[in-house]
Amino acid sequence: SWDIDANGRNALRKLAGVLEKNPAIQVTIEGHTDNVPYNPGSGQLKDNWDLSVKRATTVVRVLLEGSKINPGRLTAAGRSQYVPVEASDTPDARQKNRRTDIILMPDLTELYDLINKY
Repeated sequence: SWDIDANGRNALRKLAGVLEKNPAIQVTIEGHTDNVPYNPGSGQLKDNWDLSVKRATTVVRVLLEGSKINPGRLTAAGRSQYVPVEASDTPDARQKNRRTDIILMPDLTELYDLINKY
């Protein structure tokens, strides 16, 4: 599924606040699936690729809700089943692989300035 529960939404709202205050940070949101083929029935999603992208874009939309984040700073990407954190040979491992990763990329110039400051 691509639904985000209340705790997840609260965490994303806090992250949105941090991102608003740090406009030099670029963000990539990667959606992932397990290796069980997605069975969409008659829905719009066709496979694990579509599901992984839907997970990423759902996070992007929550980050943008009511925030002043420039959407151009956010990238949504689907990785399907191809970047597992564990081999998908147990239900627990498959659950861990059904995830969304948020990758923060600071402006390297500002990072170097901070490092040189200390």
